[in-house]
Amino acid sequence: MNIVSYIKESFSELKEHVSWTALPELSNLTVVVLLFSIIFAALIWVADSILSQIIKFYFDFIN
Repeated sequence: MNIVSYIKESFSELKEHVSWTALPELSNLTVVVLLFSIIFAALIWVADSILSQIIKFYFDFIN
């Protein structure tokens, strides 16, 4: 099998045998993932800020 026939067969399989998510559902799921990513990033930022203040307080205390 040469590369050209491999590429043609790959595109054919993508068109005929793969079930794709509908665009409205895909958009909704993308928004859900984006929101959860932002929320998770905010939680990590809050935890990092709190822990850095605790560590700073500890090192200020022992000096």
